[in-house]
Amino acid sequence: MSFLLKSMISGKMKDLTGGGGGGGGGEEEKTEEGDGKPSAKSTGMSREDFEEYQRQLLEEKIERDNVFTQKKAERATVRLHMRDKYRLPQNDKDESQIQMAGGDVDLPEELAKMVQADEEEEEANESFLGTIQNMDFDTIKIKAQETFTEIKQTAEEKCSLM
Repeated sequence: MSFLLKSMISGKMKDLTGGGGGGGGGEEEKTEEGDGKPSAKSTGMSREDFEEYQRQLLEEKIERDNVFTQKKAERATVRLHMRDKYRLPQNDKDESQIQMAGGDVDLPEELAKMVQADEEEEEANESFLGTIQNMDFDTIKIKAQETFTEIKQTAEEKCSLM
């Protein structure tokens, strides 16, 4: 129904503007090229202005694509750091996204600060935990039993009740 209404209204508008008459004038009055893209005539610009406009559009699209690729690479870097931190299996897709962005992608500044703070906290914890992990618990157990036995003997010597 809406198609019928549109065709009726557009047909009347063409008659008023003179675009619907027969003859060879119909080709020149087209507002779009055969592939559906706007042309210089359809936008009301001169050819040079239209070419400059198209070039600017292309440059903006390339810049948006580059920014998007960079953001994807940053996210992939974050995922790699998280997988490394939690010892999860790596994903080849992340590696390929980083390579597409140029190979050397840094973490976003805010996230880098957070990672650095976490690393410093882990280093502080690791110094104590590393000391405990490197100790031999059997040796510690034997030493504790010897100390307990020694204290017990000293107490027995000093106390007549024991």
